Amino acid sequence: MILTVDIGNTNVTLGGFEGDDLVFTARLATEPRHTADQYAVALDSVLRLKGVAPDRVTGAAVSSVVPTVGSAVTLALRTLCGVDAVVIGPGVKTGLNIRIENPAQLGADLVAGCVGALGKYPMPCIIFDLGTATTAMVMDASGAMIGGVIAAGPAMTRDALATGTAQLPSVDLRAPARVIGANTVDCVQSGLIHGAAAMLDGMAARIEEELGQPATLVATGGLAERIVAHCKREFLLDDRLLLDGLLQIYKRNSR
Repeated sequence: MILTVDIGNTNVTLGGFEGDDLVFTARLATEPRHTADQYAVALDSVLRLKGVAPDRVTGAAVSSVVPTVGSAVTLALRTLCGVDAVVIGPGVKTGLNIRIENPAQLGADLVAGCVGALGKYPMPCIIFDLGTATTAMVMDASGAMIGGVIAAGPAMTRDALATGTAQLPSVDLRAPARVIGANTVDCVQSGLIHGAAAMLDGMAARIEEELGQPATLVATGGLAERIVAHCKREFLLDDRLLLDGLLQIYKRNSR
């Protein structure tokens, strides 16, 4: 089994692959203060919960936007499973043509998402990842990653409203019955959910205008499903995109 690990600011997402088949997924909370031993205990518990003995894991690939957690998880995998994970970073073969000003600045999660889209979707392609931050990754007709967009995610915006104002409450991230809110909670929820959906529609149109042609629109990340449900444009939901990309990167570097 190959274990893929995507470490975000909020969650650590795990995927277990037998060949190309994704046989399980799981999520852990991202805890920057946890040690490698604590992550080893957590990984052991998750694997056994899914019916997988740690010694069945023969390889792993890791992407991380939280360096301390990435290091701890990599060491935990070595301790628990006896594998040296492929960690996305300089020197790792990805097969992705990165055409931005400084390729080293491209986040590991964005690399994994783009690699996951290669060969899976028609190009050009715009990948929206809706997590702690909302990111858009733009791939041109040749499959090259040419740039993107970064904005605060709905949960981050909600928390900023609740802590930065005197009277606005923290609300559940769900859409109200109507776009026009009749009370404060509905108004905030509409701004968060319908506002995020409108941003996706609008950014997709603006990016396509710069590309000069329509693009395949893909949405992934923890909040993708609830946001895309209110978009006017058609988005392909793919909650395993980054895990698929990590598997492809593992294969490329384990030959």
